[in-house]
Amino acid sequence: MKGIVFTEFLEMVESEFGLAVVDAIIDECDLPSEGIYTSVGTYDFNEMVALIKSLSNNVGVDSNTLIFSFGRYLFTSLGKAHPEVIQSYNNPLGLLYSIEDHIHVHVQKLYPEAELPTFKILEKTDTSISMIYSSSRGLYRLAHGLIEKCFEHYNGSAQVSYELLKADGTEVKFDIIQNG
Repeated sequence: MKGIVFTEFLEMVESEFGLAVVDAIIDECDLPSEGIYTSVGTYDFNEMVALIKSLSNNVGVDSNTLIFSFGRYLFTSLGKAHPEVIQSYNNPLGLLYSIEDHIHVHVQKLYPEAELPTFKILEKTDTSISMIYSSSRGLYRLAHGLIEKCFEHYNGSAQVSYELLKADGTEVKFDIIQNG
């Protein structure tokens, strides 16, 4: 997993729960990296799993809620780091429709070793989109948070529902209907 995900996660933890919690979760986990991450490095996904579990135990919030919150946080962070990507779109549905063909192509140029999820578009209208998220990591709640924050970025909102096509969350169907 790319280091930028780790650095942004720890920044979110610090801003939401404080530096003491960051230190606590790093100390509690037996991390090969020792919790030292660079945005361009690549780290074992299991380190992220350990950090999320430790955070959940420390703050009393379930892991799925934390992952969803991180998705929302990550959208804002990535938007600040790469505004040119978001500025290419006039609305959230256009951005979501272009994840595979434009956004992930851009990400792969920046981070060639990145293992990205895939989003297969099933149907798109002017006010809705249905797609299937696939990833061996099962971080569909991260994707859910990114989707909701995407709509907020464009001063909108949406009804986002999802159906686990595989029980472990590695394949999930999202149905998104733009409000208003």
